[in-house]
Amino acid sequence: MGENPLEAICITIGRISMAVQTNLSKLIKIPQKPTNVQISVSPPTPTASMLAADSYPPHSTDTNTKQAGPVTREELGRATWTFIHTLGAQYQEKPTRQQKKDVKELMAILSRIYPCKECADHFKEVLSSNPVQAGSQTEFSQWLCRVHNVVNRSLGKPTFPCEQVDARWGKLDCEHRMCDLQGTMTPFDKY
Repeated sequence: MGENPLEAICITIGRISMAVQTNLSKLIKIPQKPTNVQISVSPPTPTASMLAADSYPPHSTDTNTKQAGPVTREELGRATWTFIHTLGAQYQEKPTRQQKKDVKELMAILSRIYPCKECADHFKEVLSSNPVQAGSQTEFSQWLCRVHNVVNRSLGKPTFPCEQVDARWGKLDCEHRMCDLQGTMTPFDKY
């Protein structure tokens, strides 16, 4: 690494930022000039992991149209669960002490600053009854599934069979391992 001790941190933050931006842009289609007219959004091509999610509610009631405007509470919830389940799928099988600490802190932070106060307060309750389990990728992804099911039950939504969590939320499919923080050279490695 270079002489600057912050270089590794900057590279990691750059990689995380790129992965989050890439994946969120796939989930949320935002028009260049926001209007109050309906815009057409092409539905995603079904993948094996999407097909395994039959018991989960669809990502919207109509995947072909999206009303331009602020994100709804439901859209925010789906995007948040997508993010944290993807994080769980990418989590290390043998995480460092710092990675375990970071993921536990992330869950605590979400329960404090989540944009929906009612949701944040409920998540605090869920966390107090279900402390974060992050000793391995399997443990963390299973914990996320169980916690997501707790939330779904409280909302009267269907639960997901946790034995299928890997089929639904498997590793990201990224070109040149750009999403893999332990992967090969990326454009960020040059900076």
